[in-house]
Amino acid sequence: MQLSDIVARLDETLATDDFADVDASANGLQVGPEEKSVEKVAFAVDAAEATIDAALDADADLLVVHHGLVWGGLDRVTDRDFDRIEPLIRGDLALYVSHLPLDGHQEVGNAAGVADHLGLTDTEPFGSLGPIHIGQAGELASPKTTDEVRAALDELDGSAGTTALDFGPDEISSVAIVTGSGVDWLDEAIDRGVDAFVTGEGKQKVYHEAREAGISVFLAGHYATETFGVRSLRDLADEWGLETEYVSHPTGL
Repeated sequence: MQLSDIVARLDETLATDDFADVDASANGLQVGPEEKSVEKVAFAVDAAEATIDAALDADADLLVVHHGLVWGGLDRVTDRDFDRIEPLIRGDLALYVSHLPLDGHQEVGNAAGVADHLGLTDTEPFGSLGPIHIGQAGELASPKTTDEVRAALDELDGSAGTTALDFGPDEISSVAIVTGSGVDWLDEAIDRGVDAFVTGEGKQKVYHEAREAGISVFLAGHYATETFGVRSLRDLADEWGLETEYVSHPTGL
């Protein structure tokens, strides 16, 4: 399949253009020619030396990631940027990136994956950012205790253990999710009246804000909450007849 066809399909699926004004990430094709033939695609959460090397070792023609290399512009290709970009060019490995589009997609996105993992029903968009949403909220099929929700989140791929701020009701029925670094949406979760808010990593102030509002917060890991999107895109690529490989490289964070 031609690279331009894959890029067009991914951009359409993820509505990439809708995020142009709200995402610092340069979503879409970040490194690569306008055209090339692609037979094998590797998928990873992060574009880093380790995942780029693994994709090259797997003889991939394209690497699709959630966290790319270009954030708000690229002035110089030196030092760390050079060490990451040079192997891509030398190995003829294109790089496609989807940041916020892959967080908020209501079917293949990261928040949708966490929601499915927890068994949420009646899900709706959550985590407003201008005209778009980057999360999801819903109801548990049956109420769960804090320990039960934490145990479920500890099962996420790459989990290093979930921190639970247990300030909500004894039984949790409703959950809002923004993956990665999503604590800035705690107030929206409070306003929505959910019992618990799930994200990846926290800030000091969240402890007091959650305690005072009477809501439980689960910090399940930035990496662990953001593997779902790229793995869902891998499933799509499989359906398109491409050879694929998932590069797992947990950070513990």
